[in-house]
Amino acid sequence: MNYVEELRWRGMIHDIMPGTEELLKRETTTGYIGFDPTADSLHIGHLVQVMLLVHFQRSGHVPVALVGGATGMIGDPSGKSEERNLLDEPTLRRNEKGIREQLSKFLDFSPVRKNRAIMVNNYDWMKNFSYLDFIRDIGKHITVNYMMAKDSVKKRLGSDSKEGMSYTEFSYQLVQGTDFLHLYNELGCRLQMGGSDQWGNIVTGTELIRRKTGGEAFALTCPLITKSDGSKFGKTESGNVWLDPAKTTPYKFYQFWLNVSDEDAERYIKIFTLLGQEEISALVAAHKAAPHERALQKKLAEEITVMVHSREEYDSAAEASQILFGKGTTESLRRMNEGTFLAVFEGVPVFDVRRELLESGASITNLLTEHSKIFESKGELRRLVQGGGLSMNKVRIDNPEMIVEPGTLLNDKYLLFQKGKKNYYLIKVI
Repeated sequence: MNYVEELRWRGMIHDIMPGTEELLKRETTTGYIGFDPTADSLHIGHLVQVMLLVHFQRSGHVPVALVGGATGMIGDPSGKSEERNLLDEPTLRRNEKGIREQLSKFLDFSPVRKNRAIMVNNYDWMKNFSYLDFIRDIGKHITVNYMMAKDSVKKRLGSDSKEGMSYTEFSYQLVQGTDFLHLYNELGCRLQMGGSDQWGNIVTGTELIRRKTGGEAFALTCPLITKSDGSKFGKTESGNVWLDPAKTTPYKFYQFWLNVSDEDAERYIKIFTLLGQEEISALVAAHKAAPHERALQKKLAEEITVMVHSREEYDSAAEASQILFGKGTTESLRRMNEGTFLAVFEGVPVFDVRRELLESGASITNLLTEHSKIFESKGELRRLVQGGGLSMNKVRIDNPEMIVEPGTLLNDKYLLFQKGKKNYYLIKVI
């Protein structure tokens, strides 16, 4: 597979240094991307870089994932207006472990594979660098004029910047360049990839390699992903969409992709899946013929949820998404874990009742009028029951005096009541 051609039709190339494509056609190449270790999980904002490495390995090259343990202690000024919080080593190591586990779902680290993926942490070689070593061996090769010309530096030093830029962050491009130099020397790494905001830092690395060794290194960046309305990709009202199911449930993860716009879905399915060009073209055509069926969004959500989580989690999320549209059953509710269940019914009114109440034999009427405010009166409840408009756990209620057994609880804790088609309420047993 021609790596550059593959990225090009997928819309994943922003800048590419002359000679890069020829190098990749000519020989097996080692290339790397750096990942920020400020959390123990990647989020979907990292997925573009992950997919760059996935296609790189599929093209027969050697992908290197660099965890920026040392650079995480500094902070990268690229695309930012403020200096970030710095991390201690135990936190960095914990975050590195979490990132490695997630990358293992995308990349093959198996030692039997000829072009197996490699993971490194730049703290492992930077921690032994003294300040004098650094300014002697690295600093003297790159001029201040060269560093000041970078857009990331200009932005922080310009009139729009309130606090300026610390020397620590100013030196970031030298530290990143040192990474490239180290990987060039130790692993024969000749390519660095990243987002388009990293172009200046990456080129500093190629320049450092040229000046220090006389060797030649290359650079490739992908566009920064935005939504069609211009807003930031990967953010929701509740924050980042994480790959860790403990931070973002597979259901919410699935819903994020299912709800992207038509325009975004057409771009994202090329970037975030491994589907081929012909299959994607067919999906796009089918979607345009019947946009209300949302074929693109459904396939996009399926492919990414299976890749990040599992087929089982995708099936669960897809089934759960049908519940709010009246297609769920008691069994589908029972199969749901608590995290998915609460994600589906987020924002639904919740009423707490004591477990002893159910154990003593509470009726539907008592629960919904005396021990919660789901109904204002018993008369209102009876009228809705007579009209067939009340259900518990997706089963229609025909007797308002029915006793609620503890065995009917979902996740041994919840009862789901539905008034009419769209009004849901939860009773939580405490």
